[in-house]
This record gives sequence, C-alpha cells and structure tokens, in this order.
Amino acid sequence: MTPEDFESWSRRAADWGARYRRTLGDRPVRARTDAGEIYRAIPAEPPQTGEEMAAIFEDFENIILPGMTHWQHPRFFAYFPANAAPVSVVAEYLVTAMAAQCMLWQTSPAATELETRMMEWLRDAVGLPGTFSGVIQDSASSATLAAMLVMRERALDWQGNVRGLAGGPAPRVYCSDQVHSSIDRAAWVSGIGQDNLIKLPAEASGAMPPDALDAAIRADFAAGHRPAGVVACVGGTSTGASDDIRAVVEVAQRHALYVHVDAAWAGAAMICPEFRDIWAGVEQADSVVFNPHKWLGASFDCSAHLVRDPETLVKTLAIQPEYLKTHGQDGVIDYSEWSIPLGRRFRALKLWFLLRFHGLEGLRGIIRDHVRWSGNLCERLRATEGVEIVTEPALSLFSFRRAGATDDETIAHLRTINDEGRIYLTQTRVGDRIAIRFQAGSHAMTEADTGIAYDAILDGFGLSAGTAG
Repeated sequence: MTPEDFESWSRRAADWGARYRRTLGDRPVRARTDAGEIYRAIPAEPPQTGEEMAAIFEDFENIILPGMTHWQHPRFFAYFPANAAPVSVVAEYLVTAMAAQCMLWQTSPAATELETRMMEWLRDAVGLPGTFSGVIQDSASSATLAAMLVMRERALDWQGNVRGLAGGPAPRVYCSDQVHSSIDRAAWVSGIGQDNLIKLPAEASGAMPPDALDAAIRADFAAGHRPAGVVACVGGTSTGASDDIRAVVEVAQRHALYVHVDAAWAGAAMICPEFRDIWAGVEQADSVVFNPHKWLGASFDCSAHLVRDPETLVKTLAIQPEYLKTHGQDGVIDYSEWSIPLGRRFRALKLWFLLRFHGLEGLRGIIRDHVRWSGNLCERLRATEGVEIVTEPALSLFSFRRAGATDDETIAHLRTINDEGRIYLTQTRVGDRIAIRFQAGSHAMTEADTGIAYDAILDGFGLSAGTAG
C-alpha cells in the first residue's frame, strides 16, 4: 500500500466509523445471523495474490457487519458496557498508526511516563490514597491473575516461581460464591487450583460473610493448609452486590493475608464521591482493579490495576535478561515487570484524551445519569402489573422478570425481547431462579432510551403499557 493509498483508505475508514456511530440507534442491537453463516461466507483458502482494497472493504460491509453485535449501541443493556467514547477511538487511531511496542521505558518513554501519570489521575479520581501505584493491564482477568500470583508467592516465601507447587500444601484463596468466573480461572492458571479456591456462600445481600471467612481461614490453618489471600467483590456481575470491604480486610489482616478487590464494573462509579460507601475500607486492601474500558468510556482494552506495594508485584513477575535491561537511566519503570505479558500496547493515550476531553465532571454526569435513569425504569416496571422486581438497583443494575414466570418462560421472554432488536438484555440466576438483568451504561444512551426499553420489555412479556400504575 502506497502512502497515498494509506491516506485515502484511512480517511475512508474514519468516515465509515463516523457514519456507523451516527446510525447505530437505527440498527438492531444484536447480530441476527445464524451460527456458521459468516464462516461459510468466507473462502476456505487464503488468496494466492493480493486483492483490491475496494473488494475487501465491500466484503467487510456485506459479510462481517451483519454478524456484529453493536456494543456501542445506545440500548445495549446486556452484560456490562464496553464503551469506546469517540475521543478514545480517535486516540486509538494514533496508537494503531504508531504501532509502538511499549514493554520497556526505553522502547517508548512517553508511553511509560504517561501511563504513570494516568494511573495517578485515576487513583486520585476514585479517592484512593497516594500510597497506591498503578499499571494498566489488558483486563481485570489479568489483574486478578497477577494478584493471585502475588498471594501465592507471599504464602510460599517467594519460592513458588522457583520450585513450583508440588510437594507442599497449596496456597488457599477465599471469596464468596458470587465472584466473577475470572477468579476461578485465575486459580486454575496460577496453579492454586479450584479445590483451593474456597467459595463461601454469600449472605442474602450477596456479600461474603466476614465471620464465615474468619472461621474458614482458622480451620484451614488448623488443618495444615496454607491460607494466602482473599478476593473481595464490589459490584458483582450477577446483581451488582458488594462485599463489606472494611470487614473483609479486617479479617484478612488478622491472619496476614493479601486482599485483592475486584471492582471491574463498579469501580468507575467511584469517581462520584456519593457512591464510595459501597467500597468503604478499600484503602486498606493490597490491590484493586477496575476497568475504564467499561463505564468510563476508554475503548477496550484498558484495566486499572492499583497496588499498595508494587514491589511485591514486581518481585513476583519481573524477569530481567540482558536484552530487556535499560542501561544509563536510573529510576525508570518497565511496566512489563508489572504485567504477565511482556508485550504492551500504548493504552495510556486513550485515557489521556478521554480524561482531558470530558473532564471528571463530564464523566461523573454520564454515570449519574445512568444510575438515575436505571432507577427510574426500575420504578416504572415495579408499578406495572405483571412485572416482578427481583433485585433492587445497585448503581445502574437491577433484575426483574414477569411475575409468576417459570425459568423456561423467563428465557423465552428474554429471547423474544432480544430477537425483536430494539434492546439487548441478558439473564442471571438469583437464588434458584432465572431473572433478567438490566444495566444502563452506554455513553450514547439518552433518557428516552429507557422509555424504549420499557416498551420493548412489556411487549416481550405480552403485557400492555396500560397496566402501569
């Protein structure tokens, strides 16, 4: 591709992206293709000679686009948001064009130093003390795995990386049974194992019971096991439930255990001081993760991993062969030593653009709107005969179903709602029954979209809007 062609197609791609964002609200939220349809439309063999960009771009629009679920849609109410605010997309254009490998300070000093400053900005924005330092990981899953590796190494006197886990009692990690599946995967990958991830039944509120945690740790010490750490949750995926962080930390510190707080979704809302009561005591945790690529609007991937003692993280993960050493510069940070992968993208640039363009007040306004709009929809559904609110709003997340519906009927209602296309919702299990989740989080959302959601839900339930109280 010549420089002239690169310029032309870059402009066309940017123009396409702008048109796509303008028309998103007119599209069905979820892809409507059948399983295997896209696969069958792509030739079984790669081309032997190059093809024209015009043909490639046409196939992108005709083959790929119909199979995409539109995560930036204003009525994407499923899972948690994966926002990519337009200003973040612009920053990513620049990152992609430069295509820098930012594993060491010397491979791109600006990337390292901007990351340091952005993590300070985020730390201060969510109210954590200056004793915390941070690194941008690709996802909360990676941050939690890194934290669990630190737990393992501390418990094994820093010998796990050297000797492995065979031949001695395995480290044990504690959490509630409401944590995200990434906690289980971290236990697998770290070598701790599923049997040593001790899941305590949550209280009715969804929180981990501190007394049961203390009892489990004491029992494991007495049985010759090796307690290593606790993973606490703020804003759980199922219903938004949170652990009592202060109480959990008090128990963990009593036994000298490491505490990692998974606030992947809800942590972004902590830029609003009025919401910080849900993670009271977090300043005493050893590490915290939240995802700016969810509610703050940074495009994926961008996960903020904040730690009170970065030396333990570096001691666990750093490997320094000669070819990765930086000579002639003192006091520099190589963030590859804070992360599991060696390779690192320039993720800090989109945060810099995002925070400067919107400002904290602008981002707070978006989050406060989502919380208010979600609460209003919850109350409107509550006042509608035939709708049951299952769990109350936690920030912008609540769950509901048609009153009296069986699990099969609830899944059928959800399928009807999603297939119709105006909105996209997902299900969860609360107790022993299925419920439907609603969460407001799209940066493109307006208050009017909750009205569309209300109508789509009632239509999916086979109810009339006239039943509203």
